[in-house]
Amino acid sequence: MTGNTMAGGAMSGTPARTSAAGRLAGLGQAELTLLIRNRTALFVALLMPLIMVLATSSSLERVDLGKAGMSIAEASLTGGIGMVLILVVHLNLVSAYVARREELVLKRLRTGEIPDHEILAGTALPSFGLALAQCTLLVVAGVAFMDLRTPERPDLLIAGVVVGMVLMAALAAVTATVTRTVESAQITTMPLFLISVAGSGLFVPLEVMPDAMASVCELLPLTGAMILVRAGWLGGAASGDVATAALTALVWTLVSVFAVQRWFRWEPRR
Repeated sequence: MTGNTMAGGAMSGTPARTSAAGRLAGLGQAELTLLIRNRTALFVALLMPLIMVLATSSSLERVDLGKAGMSIAEASLTGGIGMVLILVVHLNLVSAYVARREELVLKRLRTGEIPDHEILAGTALPSFGLALAQCTLLVVAGVAFMDLRTPERPDLLIAGVVVGMVLMAALAAVTATVTRTVESAQITTMPLFLISVAGSGLFVPLEVMPDAMASVCELLPLTGAMILVRAGWLGGAASGDVATAALTALVWTLVSVFAVQRWFRWEPRR
């Protein structure tokens, strides 16, 4: 009887329910295919972080990094991880979310069994994978070829990268709500890019800034993740500073997730 029931269900054409992992894998694979076909997005994701690291490392010679207790190579490579988070995750995902929305892909996906958070997470998976690979490459290259110390606290380093990826993905969805076209994403992503590069300690540590400026910059979205990254790789951070950085990153992530749930647009403006 059981066999007849199963056969009847299969013949009736009732679709089998898929698992969350299977749905995420399918969405991620489809998004990866689209990313590979988009040469501009692939160039930004693979080469722009390296170009930015090389371009800024020479300017760090004019910065007194001794106050922060780090060398130019250490500042450049830890800042490179921040550039990966911004360019590979945030910038790439804003364009991806807007493109899928304008092509009605997001609207069609919502008509199926896939929850909203899985749609956004599945779209972000290729960017997460690329970001993890590039961050790993920066750490390995720094230790192997630039005589940098091995990570003092790998747990904090990993936590900083993971929290940074989730935060940048959530902020990408928030930015996509005010971005009408893929072309305009170059404009709407610029404020977070400039604020993070200048004030979140990507290449110029907060320790070398004036106290008043550093106090403000500590509250910026990416600052908490960057403090965790530097503390994990280079060490030397007080436990209180690490806890504050983690709390700041968590608060920004929760606020961003709430904003996505409240205002994210799944259909184009007509």
